[in-house]
Amino acid sequence: MSTSRDGGRDRAGQGGPPPLRPFGLVLHHDGRFTHEGQPIRNRRLREHFDRSVEYLPEERKYVVRLRHFRGEVEVEEAGFFVRAVDLDRGEVQLSDGTREPLEVATLTESGIDGALLCRVKRGLVAEGLPARFDHGAQAELLQSIEVAGEGLVLGVGGRRVPVPLS
Repeated sequence: MSTSRDGGRDRAGQGGPPPLRPFGLVLHHDGRFTHEGQPIRNRRLREHFDRSVEYLPEERKYVVRLRHFRGEVEVEEAGFFVRAVDLDRGEVQLSDGTREPLEVATLTESGIDGALLCRVKRGLVAEGLPARFDHGAQAELLQSIEVAGEGLVLGVGGRRVPVPLS
C-alpha cells in the first residue's frame, strides 16, 4: 500500500487522508495569517506558512503543511503573493518560493484596496490562481509602466506589452 506526502494512506487504499476541514487559519488580503481570530506573531511560523501554501485542484482548497499535518486555509483574496518582479525574464517570484511567468494581460486591481493582482499556477488550474503583489513588487512594476498613446505599456522580456489597467 502506498503512502501519500502527508503520511496518510493512498486514497485507493482502505483509509485515505482525513477530509480537509477549516481549522481556523485565515490568510488575509494583506498577507497576515490569523488563527481563530488571533494574529500569528511567530515570524518563523509565518514564513513557513507563506512557503507551504498549496492549492489542491481536486478539492479546490488551499492548505498549509506543517510536518505531517495538512490543514485547510481560508483565503480572503489570494493564496500567493508576488514578492519580486524580474521584467527582463518576464517572471514573478511568489511567496511559496516558486517563479511564474508574469502574464501582464491578467493584471487587475483588488476590489478590497486597489493592490495589483495577477494570475499564476496555470499548471494547477487552467484559469490560474490569483497572486497579490506586495508593496515592493507593486512599486517596482508600477515604476516600469509607461504611457503609450492612449494606453499603458510595460517592458517585459524586451517587448512592450499593453497593460490592462487604467
